[in-house]
Amino acid sequence: LHARYVLNLLHETRRHLKQLPNISHVSTCYSEEVTVCGDLHGQLDDLFLIFYKNGLPSPSKSYVFNGDFVDRGKQSLEILIILFTFLLIYPKEVHLNRGNHEDHMVNLRYGFCAGLSVASRVHGKKILRMFQNVF
Repeated sequence: LHARYVLNLLHETRRHLKQLPNISHVSTCYSEEVTVCGDLHGQLDDLFLIFYKNGLPSPSKSYVFNGDFVDRGKQSLEILIILFTFLLIYPKEVHLNRGNHEDHMVNLRYGFCAGLSVASRVHGKKILRMFQNVF
């Protein structure tokens, strides 16, 4: 995606997240299923496997992602774009909890910052600042 679209997505995600409480309550009944995921760590194939086995987020398919979306793997940016997009499309069905890897110092150490700089050489710093703001 062009940097302008990534920044727009980040802006809209930030605006949405600011409206939410610090604690999310996810309620379900016996007939509904909630998929809980954690520690994707930049492994896009893992996210695709989860969606393949459980279905894409939808009004009838809720997901809770328990943080650690980034670092270590090479496709952290793609994971965040997908998760933030689903969050905006299905705000009642997709829940994102912040993990310890959604932190600037951890990102510096484990690779998200460096990977983002390579992915977007021209706008990398601006995009990184916006990601940190969303985190």
